[in-house]
This record gives sequence, structure tokens and C-alpha cells, in this order.
Amino acid sequence: MKGSIGRDLSRHYYYGQPFLNLYERSDNMRIISGKYRGRVLKGFDIEGTRPTMDRVKESLFAMIQDQVKESICLDLFAGSGNLGIEALSNGAKECYFVDHNKFATKTMKENMTTLKLEHDDHILTMDYMDALHYFERQQIQFDIVFLDPPYGMNVISPILSYIIDHHLLTDKGIIICEYEKEEPTNNQLTLWKERKYGSKKIRIYRNC
Repeated sequence: MKGSIGRDLSRHYYYGQPFLNLYERSDNMRIISGKYRGRVLKGFDIEGTRPTMDRVKESLFAMIQDQVKESICLDLFAGSGNLGIEALSNGAKECYFVDHNKFATKTMKENMTTLKLEHDDHILTMDYMDALHYFERQQIQFDIVFLDPPYGMNVISPILSYIIDHHLLTDKGIIICEYEKEEPTNNQLTLWKERKYGSKKIRIYRNC
């Protein structure tokens, strides 16, 4: 591997972590609320990542339920699309899904097709920074951003700064950060809500 994190990686790696082939091992995910509640969708395993647990996801969406309807969302390290699809199930108008791994975006497309959701221009196979540059060029702003990078990347704080500095968040938009050891910081955003679930922590920042 060479270059910066997320770039020039072998197809067998996911941001520096060994990728377990989608067809060798997979974990399904369940939509827990909203229009598609109870539907089971495809997932997969990547060492160093962990899909958001049902109890955490349920608590998270209870915290942001008033912000989801008719929102435009970004699931930046989307994996199988777990959080973004949950947002769509709860009334989000649109969700953009980003992941640099082609197996991940293939899984997302299959899940979106299963739910009969349009996805042609909303699932992007690219590095997270390339995606942020793309959204800036397209002048796309988000009401909700989900940040759940693979543990150990330590990229949440710089991503928060980039999103604010390049006006990718709407005036009252929120950013949800999931992390373990990394402590996100940003002095341009307001820390709105914070929760801890074992080793997993969630911080929700609000634009103000």
C-alpha cells in the first residue's frame, strides 16, 4: 500500500484494514424503524469496522427523529448503507452514500434495489475526500451527515472542519459522529447531544 489513507489501496483492503470478501462472510442488517421496518438487508464484514448495533441505531434515530423527515443526508463511510437506508426509511428526502470499496457500493446498490429505491447518482465509489471535493463542486449541502469511519483512522475532526469551512452543512444541519478512542473536536459547531454505549460513543454536532 502507498499514499495517504484511503488512496491507492489494493482491492483486498478497506482503508488499510484487511477486507473479508463479501461472498465468503457476511452479516445481515435489519431496518429497525420507519417505512421499511423489519426488512433484512445484506451486509458484510471488514476487519476494523463494525456495523452500528440495533440498540445504538434505535437510540440514535430517536435522538434525531425531528431532523430526519425531508432531509438531505450524507453517509460518508457507508459500508453497506446501514445508517443512510435507516434515514430513508424514516422519511429522508435523499441520501448520498460514499465508500471507496467496490464490494461495499455493490452491496448498497443491491439493498437499494431490494427496497425499490432509486440510487443511480447517489452511490459513489470513491475516497471520502474526493467525495467531499465533489459535493463542494456540485454545491450540494446536507442536513444530516453520518460519520462512522473505520476505527483507528482518526479523521473525524479534520472532516468536521472541512465540512464547515466549505459550506457543506445547512444552517441548522447536524453531524453524527460514531467513534471509540478518537475524540472529535470542532470549535465552529455546537455539541448538541452525546451518548456512550459500551466502547462506542456518539456525538451529535449542530451548525449554529
